[in-house]
Amino acid sequence: MKKYFALLLLALNTCACQTYQTIPVTLPDGFVVQARVADTPAKQKRGLMYIKHLPENEGMLFIFEQEQGQVFWMKNTLIDLDMVFIDSTHTVTDAVSEVPHSYLYTPDDDVAYVPGYGQYVLELAAKTAAKHHVVPGAKILFTYEP
Repeated sequence: MKKYFALLLLALNTCACQTYQTIPVTLPDGFVVQARVADTPAKQKRGLMYIKHLPENEGMLFIFEQEQGQVFWMKNTLIDLDMVFIDSTHTVTDAVSEVPHSYLYTPDDDVAYVPGYGQYVLELAAKTAAKHHVVPGAKILFTYEP
């Protein structure tokens, strides 16, 4: 029994055990993505780091207090992503396609930086945004209640 307890403690101390609310996000063509909500600094810092696979119908929605310039650093992001910047009216301000992944050993200077403007940022699997007509000016539908 002590052995199992020790393994449980080790697992809890080494994993990023955070609970994410998941909400449906509807893209311009009606396709629905189940997005994990990153609404705290800790969740926003972690983002999709260390994730090895992201299905087309899943993503992460970063929620900030106000509309402003945002910069994402893709350190330890092991998958290519599309980044969608969304303003306070849920209108896409920019969609950056196929942001390159990094590796655990990628030098910091070689890790992608992605700037944009908005109150929300939606991360999707690479090529998802273009496939579902996510372009500047398009509307993204979701309801968020903390």
